[in-house]
Amino acid sequence: MATLLPPPKRQKVYHGVPEPEPEPVRASPHIVVQFVSEEDGQPLAPAVNLPANVSREGLEALVNKLNTKDDEPVPFSFHVALPTDPNAAPGAPTRIVISKSLEEDVLSHSSQNFTPEDVFVVYCSPQAVFRVRPATRCSSTLSGHASPILCASFSPTGNLLATGSGDCNARLWDLFTELPSHTLSGHKGWVLCVEWEALERKLATGGHDGQVRLWEPKTGKPLGDAMKGHSKWVTSLAWEPIHLNAANPRLASSSKDGTVKGRPLHTLKDHAHWVTTLTLNTDFVLRTGPFDHTSKKPKSDEEAQAWALARYNALVSQTGELLISGSDDHTLFLWSLFPSRTSSTDASADASERGGKLKPVSRLTGHQRQISHVAFSPDGRWAASAAWDNSVRLWDGKTGKFVATLRGHVAAVYRLAWSADSRLLVSASKDSTLKIWDLKTYKIKTDLPGHTDEVYCVDFVADKVVSGGRDKVVKIWKN
Repeated sequence: MATLLPPPKRQKVYHGVPEPEPEPVRASPHIVVQFVSEEDGQPLAPAVNLPANVSREGLEALVNKLNTKDDEPVPFSFHVALPTDPNAAPGAPTRIVISKSLEEDVLSHSSQNFTPEDVFVVYCSPQAVFRVRPATRCSSTLSGHASPILCASFSPTGNLLATGSGDCNARLWDLFTELPSHTLSGHKGWVLCVEWEALERKLATGGHDGQVRLWEPKTGKPLGDAMKGHSKWVTSLAWEPIHLNAANPRLASSSKDGTVKGRPLHTLKDHAHWVTTLTLNTDFVLRTGPFDHTSKKPKSDEEAQAWALARYNALVSQTGELLISGSDDHTLFLWSLFPSRTSSTDASADASERGGKLKPVSRLTGHQRQISHVAFSPDGRWAASAAWDNSVRLWDGKTGKFVATLRGHVAAVYRLAWSADSRLLVSASKDSTLKIWDLKTYKIKTDLPGHTDEVYCVDFVADKVVSGGRDKVVKIWKN
C-alpha cells in the first residue's frame, strides 16, 4: 500500500499579508559582576556570574540579598565607570548609569569587545541613606489648651510644633525642650487648621470664624490683621511652593462656603458625595521645601528655591504629579493632573482626559464607610487611607492598586502620618490609641496607648511623633 504524505503546510495569511517568520530567541550572555560600594569602593559581596539581561530591579534585589547587613531592602542606583580616555572631549561622560540592564545599557552601547572572563565592576549607591526609628514611648505630655486639640503640624525643620484647638487659640511648642513656646490668640472660634510656610518664616492659621491669620514663629506675634473674605469657616490652608516663589509665597485657603481663594485649574467631579480629603504625591517635598534629612540650611532665597526645585523634580520625574481624593461615598480616586510632564505617564494621558474633562486614572474601592484621611508616602511609592470602618488601607502610589488592609483599631481611624523615609506609617483613632504599622508584614509594629480620649491629629518628623485630641493634651512620642 502506498504511503500517503501529508499535504504541505499552508502559510497563514492575514488580510492578504503572509504571517511574519518568528525571530529566533537570542540567549543572553553570562557575565561576572562585582558589586562595590560607590562610597569607598569596597566589595559588597563576592563576584557573581549572572545573565547580562537581568533587570535593574533584579540587580537591586540581588544586592539586598547578598548584602546581609541590612535587614530591610534598600533602593540602590547602579553605574559602571568608563575607562579613562585621554582623548575624550571635556565634559564627556565618565560613567554609564544602569537604568534597564547591563546588556541594554552597557554591552549594546560599548565599542569594547568583552569576554566571559571580564569582570564588570558595578558601583552601588544606596538611595535611602537614613532610617527613622519607630516611636515606642511617650516622652512628654504637654498641657495648655483648654479644649480638644483639632490640628497639629511640625515645622519643616522639625524644630517647632504648631497646634490648633477649640479654645480659639493656636500654640507653638519647642521640640528641643519639649515645652510651650507661644500662645497665638486672635481667632474668635475654633482653630481648625495650621500650616507652615516651607522656610519656617511664617505660620498660617484658619478658624471657625472664617478668618485666616499669619504669625511670626520666633515671637508668636501676628503679622498684620486677620484676612477676612470667607463667609463660613476655613477648612484648609496651603502655601505656594518654595520652588516657585521663595521670597514671598502666596497662601490659598478653602472654606465651608464652597470657595477657594486661588485660581482653579481643574474641576474633578467623579465622586458621588462630599470630598473629605486630598493628597498629592508631592505633599512632603512641597511642605518641607529645601529641608531634608541632612539638616542643611539654605543661605539665601535663591539657594532655597534651587534646592526645593531639585527635590520636587526628582520626585515628579518618575510619575508626574498625582492626586488622590477621598470621599464620604466610601471611595477614592487617583488623578494624574499633568500627565504630559513625563513619558512614563503618557499612556495614561488619553485615559485621564477625555473630551476636555479630566478623568481619574483609577478608582480605589474597599472601604466600607466614609474616608477620613488619605496621605501619600514621601517617596510617592505608597498611599494610605483611613476610614470610619476602623481600618487603614495601603495602595500602590503609582497605579492605585490595592496592596493590603491594616487592621487593629477598634473604632474610626481619623488621621495618618508617614515617616520621612516612607518606611513607617502611624494612625490616630477614635479608640484613643496611635498605632505604628510594619509595612513588610502589614501588622502593628508598635501600639501607643496613653491618650484618655479620641485622638484627632498626628504628625511625624525625624523620629518623633506628636498627637493631640479630645483629652486636651499634646503627647510627644520617641524611640
